[in-house]
Amino acid sequence: MDSLSQYVLGAGLGVAVMGRRTAVWKAALWGGIAGTLPDLDALIDHGDPIRNMTFHRAESHSLFYLTLLAPALAVGVARLHGEFAQWKRWWLALWLALFTHPLLDNMTIYGTQLAQPFTDHPYWIGSVFIIDPLYTLPLLFGLIATGIDRGPRRLRWNALGVILSTAYLGWSMLAQQYVTRVAQRAVAAQGIAAERMLVTPTPLNTVLWRILVMDADGRGYHEAFYSLRDGERAPRFDRFERDAALHAELAQLWPVARMTWFSHGFYRLREVDGRARIADLRMGQEGGYAFEFEVARRGSGWHATPVLAVGERGDVRASLDWLWRRMGGADLPPPRRAANPSLEAGP
Repeated sequence: MDSLSQYVLGAGLGVAVMGRRTAVWKAALWGGIAGTLPDLDALIDHGDPIRNMTFHRAESHSLFYLTLLAPALAVGVARLHGEFAQWKRWWLALWLALFTHPLLDNMTIYGTQLAQPFTDHPYWIGSVFIIDPLYTLPLLFGLIATGIDRGPRRLRWNALGVILSTAYLGWSMLAQQYVTRVAQRAVAAQGIAAERMLVTPTPLNTVLWRILVMDADGRGYHEAFYSLRDGERAPRFDRFERDAALHAELAQLWPVARMTWFSHGFYRLREVDGRARIADLRMGQEGGYAFEFEVARRGSGWHATPVLAVGERGDVRASLDWLWRRMGGADLPPPRRAANPSLEAGP
């Protein structure tokens, strides 16, 4: 999730655990700092864009390592404020702030290596977008109301914010399961031979969902969108080619193997002007993938090149306009198909 969401979650948990045992501002400050700490790994340059992408959310997001860090951080905070008698309570507060950071990240589609050092498997649920105001705002308002209210029950505002935001995550998973069932019926009805399927929300909401289906033969993939306002209208899939032969030629290149693993198979390889590009299909939509990389060039055969980020987000204004209208159930083609109908292909 974004840094603001992680900060206010950590701050809210800090205030909830510390209660009246310390000043609200102290609990919010240190809970927020602990909730943000794991993302400092984004400042590390691992040498190229694919390494930076796939080594993010690794050791710094390990539930094991964060649990080991919590008591040392708690002792430091307790001594700093002259509250050593409360260090065990600080330990619980800061452990929760640290521990819930990767768990919240796991709700997005990116991939979080929760079980380091035992496995580097990137786990994900994918039921919320990386930025979702309906998750963040209850936490933020709860903290603000707690800071403004001087009454004896002011902590209830913070508790309410934590409860509502957590309930929203539960709602997102229920909505995801519902759309998954809708998608499975549509895939079967349209005769698509699917190897794997992904259902994840579009930006900023949990009403409009993107469905991505990979062909069993590895030659293509299908994309559709379904709004909870669509009712009985089935998702309509567009099919796009994936160069399976190119992947066979380049599979041994480390960047290609790494992206194939990290994306759980939801990737696309293509040749553009004699250059091989690989994209993570989970993040973005057809016509705009943020995580696309140039990894090789054609000469007398294929040659590895320094990895270059070439991703793009498409027309953001047109996408947001379409997003809002499509969320409401309007039967509209995606922006990339409306702008270029030749992109559309049948299953």
